[in-house]
Amino acid sequence: MAELQYETLSFMEKEDDVVVTLLKLFKTSIPKAELAKIAGYKVEKNKIVFNLGQKKAEFRFSSLLNKHFEYLKNIITGNDGTYIHRNSGIPLIGNVAFGIVYRESSIIEIKPVTSCNLDCVYCSISEGISSKKNDFVVEEEYMVEELEKFLGWLDEDVEIHIGVQGEPFLYQDMSLLISDIQKMKRVHTISIDTNSTLLSKEKIDVLAKNSKLQVNMSLDAIDEKIAKNMAGVKNYNVKHVKDMIAYASEKLKVILAPVLVKGYNEKEIEEIIKYIKTLKKQPILGIQNFLQYKTGRSPGKEMSWDDFYTLLEKLEKKHDIKLKLQKEDFDIRKLKPLPKPFKEGDEVQAVIKSMDRFTNSVIAVSKDRNISVPGVRYQKDKKINVKIVRDKHNVFTGKVI
Repeated sequence: MAELQYETLSFMEKEDDVVVTLLKLFKTSIPKAELAKIAGYKVEKNKIVFNLGQKKAEFRFSSLLNKHFEYLKNIITGNDGTYIHRNSGIPLIGNVAFGIVYRESSIIEIKPVTSCNLDCVYCSISEGISSKKNDFVVEEEYMVEELEKFLGWLDEDVEIHIGVQGEPFLYQDMSLLISDIQKMKRVHTISIDTNSTLLSKEKIDVLAKNSKLQVNMSLDAIDEKIAKNMAGVKNYNVKHVKDMIAYASEKLKVILAPVLVKGYNEKEIEEIIKYIKTLKKQPILGIQNFLQYKTGRSPGKEMSWDDFYTLLEKLEKKHDIKLKLQKEDFDIRKLKPLPKPFKEGDEVQAVIKSMDRFTNSVIAVSKDRNISVPGVRYQKDKKINVKIVRDKHNVFTGKVI
């Protein structure tokens, strides 16, 4: 008799299938007939029991899981999903959407998940509930192992920035990931960007146990109608977000980071300043100017930088508050470059391992890096010859040759 118990998986029987949910965000289905081929079985919430020896059951069920993880779906959007784990054959360096992104600075980005529960009008990558992109989710232990290896190579004191393409607290293992990074000696700060909608007082209490943590929270308007319009969803609860900001500010270092979008919330910025002035402990306010990106949404024209800074200066004087944050405020230093196994113009052989974020694009792997290759149909483990057309910061794009 083998008992296979999981922290990140849950099981539910449904007609002819067993629905498997991964990290509460992705799901796939395994036909009961395929499970029965392993042995007689019984499904419980986070456990599956087989009438078989432990090692055989673990091996056979793991193989079956890997097969059906190819058909993961995002529960929020229905989009396809890719699970990146230690045995997936997908390195964590090479792609801007997941893994480790190192831009030769003392702020190292990590991205364990893609997906968002909002649909913000200004999103620079068009993420959210209307997104049609392939999603990624990274195994927590794999992320931690690879980050520790990277920090060992870098040998510098750094900030780890959890800046995902979406909302990080959709990732079930986020609290565990933060606590594991908290233990890393070379990390002096852990920062995370969140829209705050999935936070609760209980979650914040758990997060507050991490002394290195800084939470960058979003709030784009005080007016409920404007806030919902900018969030792109009718269920956006501005009162809840304000309550979470107030509570978190007493427990953690908080930076409040509204995005100023011309024609949407210019007047609301002053209302946000007035709001934070009422809090028992005032967070740092870091107002961002909306910028248009090729892959992002375009709700209107950008405000010129001259007009943006003129507005900040006016508000600083009127409300006696610092709004113009500088590079020095964040202790950003330039660090040594990470060696590249290939550079722009090189031709390499690579193996297709998953779909990329966009339709008709794949991720291929070569020399412990992943390469985005557009214009290619997904055929797992197929070998292709690729010419590297982008190599900046070890983020690679290739073209089939």
